[in-house]
Amino acid sequence: MKRNGPSGVMATRSIDMITQTQRSSTSLSSISAAFFVAVMGIALIVVTGHVQAATLHDAAHDVRHATGFPCH
Repeated sequence: MKRNGPSGVMATRSIDMITQTQRSSTSLSSISAAFFVAVMGIALIVVTGHVQAATLHDAAHDVRHATGFPCH
C-alpha cells in the first residue's frame, strides 16, 4: 500500500479494492456451494425415489446399528 501524502488517500483506495475483490470471490463461492447442495439434494431424492423399499429399509437399519441407535 502506498501512501500519497498525509491523508493516506491511496492506501484507502487500495483497501477498498481488496475488500471488493474479497466480496466478489466470497459471493462466487457461496453461489457454488448453494449449487452443489442443490444438485446433491436433487440426486438424493432421485436415487431414493427409484430404490426398492426393502433396500432403503435395510440401509437405514444398518445406519441405525452403526450409530448405536437401538432399533429393536
